[in-house]
Amino acid sequence: MSRRLQPVAVIVLVAVVIGIPLWLVIATAGKSQGEAIDPNLRPPTHWHLLDNVRQVWVDADVPAAFVGSLLIVVPTVAAVLVLGSMAAWVLARRASRLTAVLYAAGISGIILPPAVVTVVLLLRQLGLAGTALGMIGVYLGIYLSTVIFFVTGFVRTIPEALEEAARIDGAGPFAVFRKVVLPLLRPVLATATILICLYVWNDVFYAFFVIGGRLDTLPLNLFRVASAGLYLNNWHLIFTYVILMSLPLVVVFAVAQRRIISGITGGAVK
Repeated sequence: MSRRLQPVAVIVLVAVVIGIPLWLVIATAGKSQGEAIDPNLRPPTHWHLLDNVRQVWVDADVPAAFVGSLLIVVPTVAAVLVLGSMAAWVLARRASRLTAVLYAAGISGIILPPAVVTVVLLLRQLGLAGTALGMIGVYLGIYLSTVIFFVTGFVRTIPEALEEAARIDGAGPFAVFRKVVLPLLRPVLATATILICLYVWNDVFYAFFVIGGRLDTLPLNLFRVASAGLYLNNWHLIFTYVILMSLPLVVVFAVAQRRIISGITGGAVK
């Protein structure tokens, strides 16, 4: 009996933990201003979701903020994946005390938060404060540890005989990595891509201190319009903005769900 009830209990738990907040967001985004003043779980009398989406899209200048987010997220993800996977490959194939120390230092960023004040002061000295390049550099330093952690464990499961065969055929280190190792890293790199996209896409804390007021991303834009009073007591518009901001990540998660799970189990557990 307990085995039969376990799946039911899990479904009920997921429905409560995820379903109720999700319904609150959707229901509030579909209401009029009068109905949404006090957010609750009641469905809207008449759905105004499309009208709210059109209003938010124009009034909050969502397209410009979307482009700003892409300017930060795409280069960050590409740089973190390339540099992190190359570093993880070297750390996984070199067995020495120095390598162990470097690996520990490389993944220490997972548990050691960066000093925001120091980072901002350093960017000012380098002339990168308030620029997209400076923001990319901050994210690169923060999330490189995540890629190194996942990819190093995955590389150790790849037989070294494959790399040795490529070297015998005359391939150099970069050719071995690009033609042999990199194609085998697709599951774990898919996982790292989703995680980093999630972190960077929704970040407002570091972006506020580095590029706040100079370049708009979707979270920064939402914070700005809400703080300026444009959405004061307009919960239907705020929740509509949240839906628009979350849709790209929801689509990516739905498409790459299997690769995410296989990458986590293949990299972190092994």
